[in-house]
Amino acid sequence: MLFPSISFLFYFLPGVLLAYFLVPARYKNGVLLIASLFFYFYGEPKYVLLLVLASISGYFHGLWINKLRGGRYAVIPLISSIIVGLSGLLYFKYTNFFIVNINSLFGSNLAVLKQVLPIGISFYTFQILSYTIDVYRGGIGVQRKLLDFMTYVSLFPQLIAGPVVRYATVEGQLNKRNHSVKDMASGINRFIVGLAKKVIIANTLGELGQIFLQLDEKTVLFYWIFAVAFMLQIYFDFSGYSDMAIGLGRIFGFHFLENFNYPFMAKNMTEFWRRWHISLGTWFRNYVYIPLGGNRVSTLKWIRNVFVVWFLTGFWHGAQWNFVAWGLYFAMFLVLEKVALNHILERLPVFLRHFYLLFFVLISFVIFNADGLSESLNNLKGMFGFLEIPFSGAETIYYLKSYSLVFLGAIVSATPLMKDLVTTLVSHKWVKTAFYTATPFMQLVLLLVITGYLVDSSFNPFLYFRF
Repeated sequence: MLFPSISFLFYFLPGVLLAYFLVPARYKNGVLLIASLFFYFYGEPKYVLLLVLASISGYFHGLWINKLRGGRYAVIPLISSIIVGLSGLLYFKYTNFFIVNINSLFGSNLAVLKQVLPIGISFYTFQILSYTIDVYRGGIGVQRKLLDFMTYVSLFPQLIAGPVVRYATVEGQLNKRNHSVKDMASGINRFIVGLAKKVIIANTLGELGQIFLQLDEKTVLFYWIFAVAFMLQIYFDFSGYSDMAIGLGRIFGFHFLENFNYPFMAKNMTEFWRRWHISLGTWFRNYVYIPLGGNRVSTLKWIRNVFVVWFLTGFWHGAQWNFVAWGLYFAMFLVLEKVALNHILERLPVFLRHFYLLFFVLISFVIFNADGLSESLNNLKGMFGFLEIPFSGAETIYYLKSYSLVFLGAIVSATPLMKDLVTTLVSHKWVKTAFYTATPFMQLVLLLVITGYLVDSSFNPFLYFRF
């Protein structure tokens, strides 16, 4: 089940809200668990048992680790939890990758497995591992209630699309949550904003991408349009889902951490990755980079640590070599910036630093948005005129004009311009009163527009289902 769907918006969510707020506090987690398992079952009935078993495994490993914590054998249940947790992810996500590469390398004919990647497995696996590792480190208390732990793992607002919510973030909220009209209003607003980003902007840009892929005669300019459209699409797709998750969490009394912070406003790659998919970057920093030694090691070991983290980050996104190349591409820039580039960038005007960031991030998403390395290279050749195609054409200009307003809206919305404008306006008392009075009506109108989009279009993908 997708958040931007009629079944979720007008059947599932109202029913869950009604049940959740009618039952006493001690039953609320039970309602969320049942709702979350149904939510997952609706979209992935085949693998709901895998989610349940993964949750039970994480729960009992946490108890086992806690029992031995501080002793010499505490590392045994920790290693067990990591092996069990990663084995499911490795099997379902990477088995065919290894089979294909073994066949290619050795000329063998091993059969690939006919299986579908379980939705959300990359996210809930990392969440369970963050719990068992933090229990081992002593940073959190062990969760003794299986129902509450399963609620944490399967919580439907962030189950299939993140952000990667660490147990430490919601530890206290699992047992006691405060509900208020203010939180409810804030959550609803955040959810609708995220819904609009996904349905109105990301889906429309995705449609342009589909048009490009189906064209027989492509142009250099259309390759660039396609690249920019995808970069904006994936931002609004994923940040929109993160907004919806944060908003839904707020409605149910959970306060998830931010996952995006206007990443295209960054002035170098290092800053970009402090603003993009923050929860994933934090996870790799806490559980891979720092345990390897972080930057408190020799220069060569630090470079090794960066490349290990970014190899894993790329591989986490997908079992294809272009994702690995994408991760190593960023590792290269992060090392170069630390060693030399930042000294040069700091002397440049701000607009040139932004141009540097946007250009090389755009190239990264061309590598990312392909079915393998060969397609990535082909798209890059198309962008830089190595495919013997015209620079532009009538169809290219037509689609550029047709989607110009969407591009303009996406570019403006990717900056804090509108947020800053609203903040400035509401600093005036009479404007603030008028704005907050009109907000519910604006939300209703926006929801009606979104509903119209959903009813009128069957194109409603979520890019991170691939990963």
